[in-house]
Amino acid sequence: MSVTHVRAAGSPRELGRAHGEAVAAGLRAFLDDGLARLGRLVDEPVTLAGLRPTIADYRAEITAALPDLAEEVAGLAEGAGISEEEAWLLQLRREVMSHHRVPTGGDCTTYARTGPGTRPVLAQTVDLNADLDSHLEVVHLARAGSPRRVLVIGFAGLLGYLGLNSDGLAIGINLVTDGRWRPGVTPYLAIRHLLDEAADVDGALKLLSGLTLSSSRNLVLADRERAVSVELQGTGLRLNEHPSREAVHTNHYLHPDFVPADRQSAFDRISSDGRLAAAADGLAGLDPRAGAEEHFAVLSRPPVCIADHGDFRIERTVASVVMFPAEGELHLRPGDPNRSATRVYTV
Repeated sequence: MSVTHVRAAGSPRELGRAHGEAVAAGLRAFLDDGLARLGRLVDEPVTLAGLRPTIADYRAEITAALPDLAEEVAGLAEGAGISEEEAWLLQLRREVMSHHRVPTGGDCTTYARTGPGTRPVLAQTVDLNADLDSHLEVVHLARAGSPRRVLVIGFAGLLGYLGLNSDGLAIGINLVTDGRWRPGVTPYLAIRHLLDEAADVDGALKLLSGLTLSSSRNLVLADRERAVSVELQGTGLRLNEHPSREAVHTNHYLHPDFVPADRQSAFDRISSDGRLAAAADGLAGLDPRAGAEEHFAVLSRPPVCIADHGDFRIERTVASVVMFPAEGELHLRPGDPNRSATRVYTV
């Protein structure tokens, strides 16, 4: 399975332009495939013209909060030879799906461990619908004027999904659902912002407290010393941090303040509970200094790994990632981790 590896350096616009040039043919094909495959997921017709007001609302909020990333989206459009509205749509697909009430059956299993005597690690499956492993990207970014380097994985022109930076901060993500979707900073772009600007977990938490997110998520943050999960609802934030310096999360709220807001279905909660228990058990069985292949063994077993079931509309595992933040390494298995070899990228 192919993975597009992009290296970009320069101003925000130059970063976006280099990214767009590297994936131009793929993005054009993706956009022409039912408008970024949205037409194959939603029940009613979807057009760029019909989405224009939604795109404009989100674009205004993101541009006000994160102008550098808005400039990078403009560069992406230039480099790929697509319109700026199309480039913004690529950042907003998840929000569009939720506004159209596309059902979700789960979205990633994530764990992290750090502290004395351990090899700090953040590992997760990426569970998405629409066969997005066909457009998997690894993007290495060197922004002008900053010594910090950022390594992210994303899909089809996304500026960020998860990743790590050269200071030793790694970030993973899980969907949690409070049923509210509104214009704001998308969680994926928030992650990219944190990796651009924060050196550690503490810095990332401070940045998060100043953002208004468009939708609820859980982020798992790890550096050389701390591993935490932080549940987010708009401007609300709740931190889960344990003395074990371990964090494990799937797709339901764990903090008691947010549990009443959970809108996950009873059927999906069964999956989320099962994956949470399996990931916790798998992590507990690993040596504190385990290597990437031992972590992939945990990520590759069901129910943590969701095999291809043939239903385009329902999530399956499209990538698995093991990150060692103190070493600046990202280990990736595209698609089903049982069927692909490990690729290693360094920040």
